[in-house]
Amino acid sequence: MSSRGGNPRNSRGAFTPTQAEAEKAAAAARLKADNPRMTFQEIADAVGYSNKGDAWRAVDRCRKAVLEEAGAELIASEAALLDDQFVAAMEILEHDHVTVSHGKVITMTDEDGNEKPLLDDGPKLAALREMRAIRESYRRLYGLDDAIKVDVSGAVKYEVVGVDPADLT
Repeated sequence: MSSRGGNPRNSRGAFTPTQAEAEKAAAAARLKADNPRMTFQEIADAVGYSNKGDAWRAVDRCRKAVLEEAGAELIASEAALLDDQFVAAMEILEHDHVTVSHGKVITMTDEDGNEKPLLDDGPKLAALREMRAIRESYRRLYGLDDAIKVDVSGAVKYEVVGVDPADLT
């Protein structure tokens, strides 16, 4: 295994590679990608690892890094879509909506005798429900919700109605 002597560790306790180690691993991964039939011993010899296991681990780290990056990009893309939906719902919430029945705006007379359209709160309530659902999607996307634990306890009592318990013995 390659010497990692004084390299710092990340939050998971794994060693953080130096720039030179990262470049060496990337070179190993490129070799494997360009030459799928190349053995890990050949890659180790070409790049400078002491054995095929170090070469395999380097390529594996690169694969995992690519997957993590792709996952982060997907999460960012989904978050941007949720942002757009939230803004659209907010625009609906900020506007007044009139009540329409059979294609006509419903009006009512105010205290000054003027006809004013009757406002409809339905679209605002629907926008609020959508905003809540979008926020729930954010929490799921970023894993912010705690697992739900359900404790079940209690007892069941059976009672036979219409039968004298003394008759049962």
